[in-house]
Amino acid sequence: MKGALSWPFMRLYLLTLCYFSGNSILNVIIPLKGEAWGASNTTIGVIMGAYLLTTMLFRPWAGGLIQRHGPIKVLRVILVVNGAALVMYAFTGLGGYLVARVLQGVCTAFFSMALQLGIIDALPEKDRSQGISMYSLCSYMPGMIGPLLAIGIWQTGDMNMFAGIMLVIAVLTGGVGFTAKMDNQSTASTGESEPRNQSAAMWQSFGQLVQNPHLFKSSVLMLSASLIFGAVTAFVPLYAAQIESGSTAVYLMLQAAVVVAARFVLRKKIPSDGKWHSFFMMGTMSLLAAASLCVSLATNVGAILFYAGALLMGVAQALLYPTLTTYLSFVLPKENRNVLLGLFIAMADLGVSLGGIVMGPVADLTSYSMMYMLCAVLGTAMMLVAYNQRSLLAETTAEENKAI
Repeated sequence: MKGALSWPFMRLYLLTLCYFSGNSILNVIIPLKGEAWGASNTTIGVIMGAYLLTTMLFRPWAGGLIQRHGPIKVLRVILVVNGAALVMYAFTGLGGYLVARVLQGVCTAFFSMALQLGIIDALPEKDRSQGISMYSLCSYMPGMIGPLLAIGIWQTGDMNMFAGIMLVIAVLTGGVGFTAKMDNQSTASTGESEPRNQSAAMWQSFGQLVQNPHLFKSSVLMLSASLIFGAVTAFVPLYAAQIESGSTAVYLMLQAAVVVAARFVLRKKIPSDGKWHSFFMMGTMSLLAAASLCVSLATNVGAILFYAGALLMGVAQALLYPTLTTYLSFVLPKENRNVLLGLFIAMADLGVSLGGIVMGPVADLTSYSMMYMLCAVLGTAMMLVAYNQRSLLAETTAEENKAI
């Protein structure tokens, strides 16, 4: 195989799969454990949100340090720290969970930046969307098994099993990561001033979040969608108990399976031409709104609607991130493309964090059902943001010309 499916890239995808395996279990265990310890939804949301909030804050520095020290050295350090964080969950309480989430967030800032930007830089334009989709696919594949494993651990109450599984994941991730090889010629620093220049460029580029219309539109969509994704991750393990025949494991496994299947099957359908496809983006946001509505109404209708929401959420999640990332890789200025892409990815991190931190108090004040109804309203509003009249007219004209 060649391109995005060649062996060097497959090895990176395997590392991604191992790295994110722990989270697929922790995303279920942490809310359940927190509720058992008497924590409020607000507290649980803060602990869950601390992970990607930390990732967002550290991401601006990740690129500079990777460029200065090289990706391999940085990768090996963060894999050791990530392994220590995974082991902490088995021996600490809520305070330790918060510390471990912060440590994982720091590691993920460096890990995801190195791999995603490396894939974008190494692949030709025609394969770029496939590479990003495959990376995202492998980050979600553990979600097909992890929730079921987490529920099994929780029901048995065997925390020694939990500790053992975290240790195995840490060792496997370290083994794959320590044997990985990357061409660091493009990322190694050639001078002491280069990291400083990149750091200065990062801070100067924050204004582009508002000034650049492509980055602004994409960031608003990603932030809003990620907030909904974060609310699902943080609170579905607790909300499922209120739904007749509802199962956290089944919901999360269905959603993850759809993400994986859609990203693989539809990877060649994701636009990779640098144009804004309004029909495609509005359709994706409508799926997200419909998914949130299904989840919200599931307490009255039943588990069928709950699981329908998982399917719709999975499709929307599979399409949105690689589509927007690929689009930005074409339209952003090349001289600071990687920096601006880092800011965009940071908005995705922030959104997932806000899904726990902001929606936790909403759930405390109202209910899980009302919280997901608000998510549906937000998804509907984002359809208007995704609308682009000029692009829409161009697409319609192109289709009419083809028909003629």
